[in-house]
Amino acid sequence: MAISKEEKAVRAALAQLEKDAAVSDAAVARMNQATPVSSYEQARSQLSEIKDPKTRAIAEKAFAGVDRQTERLITEAAKVGLQVTPTGTLAPIQQQPQQQQQQQQQLTNEQYLAQQEARLAAEAALQNRKSAYDLLLEQFSIYGLGSLVEGIKGLVQENVSPSEFAIRLRQTDAYKKRFAANAQRIAGGLRALSEGEYIALEDQYQELMRNYGLPANYYAKGDLGRQEGFEKFIAGDVSPAELEDRIVTAQQRVINAPPEVTTALKQFYPDITNGDILAYTLDPSKGLADIKRKVTAAEIGGAAIGAQLGATVGRAEELARYGVTAESARAGFGAIGGGLERGSQLASIYQQQPYTQTIAEEEVFNLPGQTDAQRKRKKIIGLEQAEFAGQTGITSGALGRERAGSF
Repeated sequence: MAISKEEKAVRAALAQLEKDAAVSDAAVARMNQATPVSSYEQARSQLSEIKDPKTRAIAEKAFAGVDRQTERLITEAAKVGLQVTPTGTLAPIQQQPQQQQQQQQQLTNEQYLAQQEARLAAEAALQNRKSAYDLLLEQFSIYGLGSLVEGIKGLVQENVSPSEFAIRLRQTDAYKKRFAANAQRIAGGLRALSEGEYIALEDQYQELMRNYGLPANYYAKGDLGRQEGFEKFIAGDVSPAELEDRIVTAQQRVINAPPEVTTALKQFYPDITNGDILAYTLDPSKGLADIKRKVTAAEIGGAAIGAQLGATVGRAEELARYGVTAESARAGFGAIGGGLERGSQLASIYQQQPYTQTIAEEEVFNLPGQTDAQRKRKKIIGLEQAEFAGQTGITSGALGRERAGSF
């Protein structure tokens, strides 16, 4: 039978070893003794049993030239019950002594038990990962978001701790898109909301908008139930109560108010240019207090416009600071409009200080200067009464009543 190139190399190396080292017959016999060798590394380990240093050095030098192909040769030979002897021949594997066999058997049993334990541990870990995935899927499916979890199903087959599943889920692009406002909250120094809290807020926002009859496009849902219009509310930490306040302010105090209010609002505040008062009022970037201030000023200005009087943003905001409301503004400007023109005419006729809207407002709305304004009005009345004996003019009109505001 022809021998392989690898076998020839082993034989040649060991022959040279025997020649160069002048190995004794006993040493040669020991080296030629067939010993069970199941791998290249085991074959090498037997060389350490050679006591003579010079012989062992030469043997190690010879084996150093054996490549991995020879290692495979040794391993394959062992599979069919053969071994490579130190002289390079193939021989049947001799039976080990009983004690050595018992030790080998004991080692095999220990290895087997270790393998079984490892297998059971691996199966338990796999089951834990499956359970973690199933629980996460069940929780998200309640909100109709099961598809988000399906994207991390591959983690079940990976060596990933079940405690990391939720973390990995929140790192996916789909999750980040669905709960986009959380990133904005964190950037703004707020805590991220749980999925349940986030969706509960969306539901409350939607219910409010439906109840107040807002257009459906304000709460329309997109992919995975995402309501993009709500993200600015969640990011801005807008509570349902604040949102309702904003809706009422926009809808009842502007949209459903007399048109003069809208006219004044746009006239006073040109930044409201898109005509969508509702969108402006709902924008969380606009502070609610500032919005209410502007709306109140617009209500006051609208009341003045409705009475065909002048209106400026500065005067409207000043009246608002003194506590004038939409209701009191309508009553006050209605009274002022009934007597202002005649009072102005009489002041001119009798060469008195002009009787202006500002003077009338001071008396009507109880502003600083109220007493002086009342005195001026009564002086005009007195002059007319002296000349016409109280028969005509403002004595019988609105300006002639005791107080300009209730003329």
